[in-house]
Amino acid sequence: MIGVPPPSVDPAAPESATTLPVGGPATVRRCVRELLRRHRRALALLVGVNAVAVIASMAGPHLLGGLVEDLAAGDDVQLGRAVSLFAVALAVQTLFTRIVRVRGAMLGEEMLADLREDFLVRSVRLPPGVLERAGTGDLLSRVTTDVDRLAEAMREAVPELAIGVVWGVLLLGALTATAPPLALSVLVALPLLVWGCRWYFPRAPRAYRSEAAGYAAVSAVLAETVDAGRTVEAHRLGARRVALSDRRIKEWTSWERYTLWLRTVFYPVINLTHMLVIGSVLLLGGFFVLRGWMSVGQLTAGALYAQMLTEPVGIVLRWYDELQVAQVSLGRLVGVREIEPDAGDERVRPSGRDVRADDVRFGYGSHADVLHGVSLDVPPGTRLALVGPSGAGKSTLGRLLAGIYAPRAGSVTLGGAELSRMPTERVRRHVALVNQEHHVFVGSLRDNLLLARPEASDEELWSALGAVDAEGWARGLPDGLATAVGSGGLALTPARAQQVALARLVLADPHTLVLDEATSLLDPRAARHLESSLAKVLAGRTVVAIAHRLHTAHDADVIAVAEDGRISELGSHEELVAAGGAYAALWRSWQR
Repeated sequence: MIGVPPPSVDPAAPESATTLPVGGPATVRRCVRELLRRHRRALALLVGVNAVAVIASMAGPHLLGGLVEDLAAGDDVQLGRAVSLFAVALAVQTLFTRIVRVRGAMLGEEMLADLREDFLVRSVRLPPGVLERAGTGDLLSRVTTDVDRLAEAMREAVPELAIGVVWGVLLLGALTATAPPLALSVLVALPLLVWGCRWYFPRAPRAYRSEAAGYAAVSAVLAETVDAGRTVEAHRLGARRVALSDRRIKEWTSWERYTLWLRTVFYPVINLTHMLVIGSVLLLGGFFVLRGWMSVGQLTAGALYAQMLTEPVGIVLRWYDELQVAQVSLGRLVGVREIEPDAGDERVRPSGRDVRADDVRFGYGSHADVLHGVSLDVPPGTRLALVGPSGAGKSTLGRLLAGIYAPRAGSVTLGGAELSRMPTERVRRHVALVNQEHHVFVGSLRDNLLLARPEASDEELWSALGAVDAEGWARGLPDGLATAVGSGGLALTPARAQQVALARLVLADPHTLVLDEATSLLDPRAARHLESSLAKVLAGRTVVAIAHRLHTAHDADVIAVAEDGRISELGSHEELVAAGGAYAALWRSWQR
């Protein structure tokens, strides 16, 4: 068919921008089967109630056909009885249709809640590095746009599709039972309907998938530009970011236009099919009546059934089209199922608390390595400071030592056991990472702290807040630990949010900590006081502190200087100052 060709933009381009995959047909089918099996009783009830409503809706054509039959035969017409029966049937249909709508919406919401919970649970179980590489744009589009599209399908498409299928099957049965020859008239329009479906549905999924991927790419570009707005302005990248946004929007809108063109072809085909069904029923039925092969009453009832049949067919095709869109969104939500989280080897257990990096090499994706043969030995209880210029690889090394990333070559071990081979949950019990990004979750201050240790008492919570110099302002809150914080509640300043994160760390009580500028949001004097307080709490633990404030390095047992992805110096503060190398230069500039 001549028309609008699909965009030349390869849909894989935007899709490949994220490490989170889109669930394939097998994954989607498995998810749907799980949902249907889990809600089979509610679905069976929905189908049963719908069947009653459909049967009641067929009373009208049956009664009208009977009246026409009586009139043609010259018999007495029981009009009052017919009207009474029709009124009862109409009341039953209205009541049960309402029940179908309500039960269908409830079923859709329950399924949607299951999908949201499944996505959240599976996402948080993924290695942190996977989610970081996915980017905020893709994650946002999945939990907002895709969930919204899926919500509409769950609330309306699923119950409507069930209604349409049951309705269509029962109407075909009624048409066949009332006027068998007229059932053949449906076959007249079947080739056109089949052709339209075979043309449309193979093209639609890819188009909708590309449209969703294009929107995710647009979201990613806009979110990154807004988040890094000051950097974009400082480096005069505005024109480049605008051009990139324009290109992504153009790719997305081209797929939007293509999917719209597909619908402008498909929907008229459906309308033509409806006209053919009605026309063939009237023509064939009239011919059969003239031949005496069928009564006028049968033709009347059959024509009404055929006219009613166009509605469920339209419902099924229309909502199946919506399900094509929903299928893409569902595939994006269940795509996390195709990422097999590295469960690790349960047999791999640390035999000690020493942390060691041996000839570690690491790079992000296909880019060049940012760490080049780094070796480091951190005995238990050591306070190690990682210092160096920006871009030297300090934070990357810290994440490797915390088990967030796995090295491309070499090994990172805890107690002789490779962190990359240990189950993630076991790594988290031993090693904790606290960076500059601190989150305050919606809920009470108590709830935010209990995330680290759910069984902790209020006394332990206050003790943890006191250890990070937060007890004073926390005691002054309107409801103390019960004060609602986060979105919709009391907005905590970045410095207080950082203290809450550190209090969680105290409650979690790991024996090894990686602190990546964990006090950067506090002013230098407050940060110095907080670090002194934390030092008492963290005594005896292994601490790897990544710091730009060199007073943190001054207090450390060992200092490692990172330069160009390598450890250039290693020693105590006094030793490195005396050596007169890179650290000594940093210290002199810090003292000025």
